[in-house]
Amino acid sequence: MTTGRRNAGVSDRKLANQENCLFSCIIPECLQRAIQRLLHYFLHTRNHAFIILHLILQGMVYTEYTWEIFGYCRELEFSLYYLLLPYLLLFVNLCFFALTYVTNPGTVTKANELLLLQVYEFDEVMFLKNTRCPTCDLRKPARSKHCSVCNRCVHRFDHHCVWVNNCIGAWNTGYFLIYLSTLTAAAASVTAVSAAFLVQLAILSDLYLETYIDDLGHPQVVDITFLVQYLFLTFPRIVFMLGFVLILSFLLGGYLCFALYLAITNRTTNEWYRGDQAQCQHYLRPAGPLSPKHRVCRNIYSHGVWGNLGEIFLPAAHYEKNK
Repeated sequence: MTTGRRNAGVSDRKLANQENCLFSCIIPECLQRAIQRLLHYFLHTRNHAFIILHLILQGMVYTEYTWEIFGYCRELEFSLYYLLLPYLLLFVNLCFFALTYVTNPGTVTKANELLLLQVYEFDEVMFLKNTRCPTCDLRKPARSKHCSVCNRCVHRFDHHCVWVNNCIGAWNTGYFLIYLSTLTAAAASVTAVSAAFLVQLAILSDLYLETYIDDLGHPQVVDITFLVQYLFLTFPRIVFMLGFVLILSFLLGGYLCFALYLAITNRTTNEWYRGDQAQCQHYLRPAGPLSPKHRVCRNIYSHGVWGNLGEIFLPAAHYEKNK
């Protein structure tokens, strides 16, 4: 058995070496190094590239919305409050985007190390007492983690978000959730207004009642495929933007549901990623020894839905309570 595994490992390494050689033959080594440095800069160092991309995409969507959709919808007598809702959501979103970006997520320092060690108890499963960060040379409070991008330990570390160029931790998770919620709502509102405009246009023009001649010369009733093609040729920018914000709404909505689930259960992305068996929990042991499969576990950091949300949106109050 051991010999078979060793031979399999050797075969895998040979295959990997062959693939690397083939890759090197196709792409020059200097270009490979440049791509690696570029990826390292974008994904493993603090920079403003994704913030700029974020603002450019947001600006392009709202420029198209203002330039075409808003005017057309006013001609079709859409409610002004309905049309202004995306702008209100944009304003709130940018405010909480800035707060998430500038707020200290909870950096662990020599000055606050002892205080932060008292906020959460150690579960002795994922977070062990007297553990030191080898990079910061500080004792690690429970639920903290060293961020390799920011090069600091962060209290109640959730994840590093490249879109706000900051870690999400104890002090800015609430801001991040509101930022994510308003971003999702803004994308959904632009999607709804754009779709309503195209549907209203098709209804008023009676386009769906028309017929057309196919390639064989036979008359055909206008179906949804033909209608979409016609609208795309007539309003290409609007249809393209609608497709983009529709997909974005689903992606953001899915991630928002996941983030809210973590919030109401008082878990972090870091704890979830490391697995259910290693997350912050303790075991309830009745009298007598139990085998691992009979252990009943619960999250020791959860204090009910409202308590968990209060800890996220009012971190100072929770900090003072547990200090």
